[in-house]
Amino acid sequence: MNSLKDRVAIVTGASRGIGLGIARELVQRGAKVCITARKPEPLAEAVNELGGPDVAVAVPGKADDPAHQAEAVAKTVETFGRLDMLVNNTGINPVYGPVVDTDPAAAAKILAVNVLAPLAWVRRAREAWMGEHGGAVVNVASTAGLRATPGIGMYGVSKAALIRLTMELAAELGPGIRVNAVAPAVVKTKFATALYEGREEQVSAAYPLKRLGLPGDVAGAVAFLLSDDASWITGQTIVLDGGVTLGGGV
Repeated sequence: MNSLKDRVAIVTGASRGIGLGIARELVQRGAKVCITARKPEPLAEAVNELGGPDVAVAVPGKADDPAHQAEAVAKTVETFGRLDMLVNNTGINPVYGPVVDTDPAAAAKILAVNVLAPLAWVRRAREAWMGEHGGAVVNVASTAGLRATPGIGMYGVSKAALIRLTMELAAELGPGIRVNAVAPAVVKTKFATALYEGREEQVSAAYPLKRLGLPGDVAGAVAFLLSDDASWITGQTIVLDGGVTLGGGV
């Protein structure tokens, strides 16, 4: 459980759900973390849950805000002395309905947060530490980026772009920086409740493993991709879906 001992990570969108699960897993494996999210209070609670300021710090802000990105990276390096790992977990899905009817401003915001912000975080991590010392990045995509997903199509478009961005960055930043992604199906978090609330048994029935995902299911895969056990893996997207996409579901 010390596979990430003395390493330091930034995990965006980590006050709850998948992001907090990832941060928890990294700390359990010996890492120190900087977590980000919009609201200070849940972040402070998350820091306490992770073990306090010796292992975790928090920087509140919006993931696509350049000033917030700069502050988080600077505080991480100032506090812990390095930045070995980056997990781009923040994602938004503020609209529901056909892609063709999506308000252009809403579509632009989805792409800004889900695609362009991860690119900016990678750039800042490279400039601050990884470019000289190496590192590993994991982008949290979605099975919605692998196939048509009526109703959440614009979100799917953004996650498809994030998967492609992962490939491009891996090709450009090797050998020093590895870049991979995970693509979860429905994970039981507040963010995804609209996809299963009140009908979890029905939704789970489409999954060969007969259950929805949990944050820990994603966290373990992310920790693996960040570790030396994945030292010959880059540009890949690991699908974490309980088998649901085998039958064409999301």
